[in-house]
Amino acid sequence: MKVSSIDTLRIEEFPNLLLVEVKTDSGLIGLGETFYGPASAEAHIHEIIAPYLLGKNPLNIELHQKNLIGYTGFIGASAERRGSSAIDIALWDLWGQETSQPIYNLLGGKYHDKLRAYAYMPKFNSPEEAAEVAQQLVEDGNSACKFDPFTPIHPGPRDISLKEIKYAEKIFEKIRDSVGDDLEIGLGTHGQLTTYSAIRVSKILEPYNPFWFEEPVPPENIDEMARVASHTSIPIASGERLVTKYEFAQLIEKKAAQIIQIDVGQAGGILESTKVAAIADAHYAVIAPHMYCGPIAAAAAIQLDTCSPNFLIQEANQGSLHKKIFKESLVFEKGFIIPPTKPGLGVEFDEDVIKKYRV
Repeated sequence: MKVSSIDTLRIEEFPNLLLVEVKTDSGLIGLGETFYGPASAEAHIHEIIAPYLLGKNPLNIELHQKNLIGYTGFIGASAERRGSSAIDIALWDLWGQETSQPIYNLLGGKYHDKLRAYAYMPKFNSPEEAAEVAQQLVEDGNSACKFDPFTPIHPGPRDISLKEIKYAEKIFEKIRDSVGDDLEIGLGTHGQLTTYSAIRVSKILEPYNPFWFEEPVPPENIDEMARVASHTSIPIASGERLVTKYEFAQLIEKKAAQIIQIDVGQAGGILESTKVAAIADAHYAVIAPHMYCGPIAAAAAIQLDTCSPNFLIQEANQGSLHKKIFKESLVFEKGFIIPPTKPGLGVEFDEDVIKKYRV
């Protein structure tokens, strides 16, 4: 089997989403995806990756990743890593189809029969409304959620006033009064706090046992994130904006985070993500992959989760595209994701939908 062509496509509803099809001379097609400013990633795929990969055996994934790093000179550059991530996902999809196995069976087999999931809390306008939303989430079968208490997200990092922190505390208080410990509540921030404010926030919210404190400070300064971690009992979560095992190794080894939110669609694909998961496992850290993305990257994250012993929970933010782009959509039910059993990623495009929405 040889790679015969690489196609990219965009969907009009999601301009920042780039889908990839790696086609082979045997007729198999592997699907991949990346996102967030895909124009440069798309150029990298067509101008750099395709000339290298065409005519080669797509199953030599480790070799291709190493060659592409040397071929282009990149290690962690975002555009190149995103393009490489999309291709990696597609190559694994091909390998699964060629062997008639789900990808997770090629990575050690199924460890989890179902995957615990969470999403952002639906919007609310007061702590009292937050309590009502939390009650509904529990009744619907959810065991975890996340919300962002501090706005605006940009610019940052910035100090958070005591008034803002106390309002967030009131939200936690009302939710706990409503559902007790039946719902884990992740504290979502986007690297928008100063170290001082992050420590202050954590001290005030500690009594409510948040599920985690996500990106309390900008993720590029791992030492400052480690400083926050050393001042709080709330687990620190980070990783959605990091790439390669090298950046994640620093995050983990410096004790800056215990919950690793790797994004399979931009951190290096499935192969690199399994290595990050293994590094985390060696430090008794857990993974909670980022899924504020499209359907192919979501399917790839699910494959990683299913075979990873240190999987904690999967973000599950679904857009309308997730439910209609595949012939059979991914299964999300009552706070859990059911891993697909079909070969490769376990999903297949509905070509009628692709034709309708393709740019």
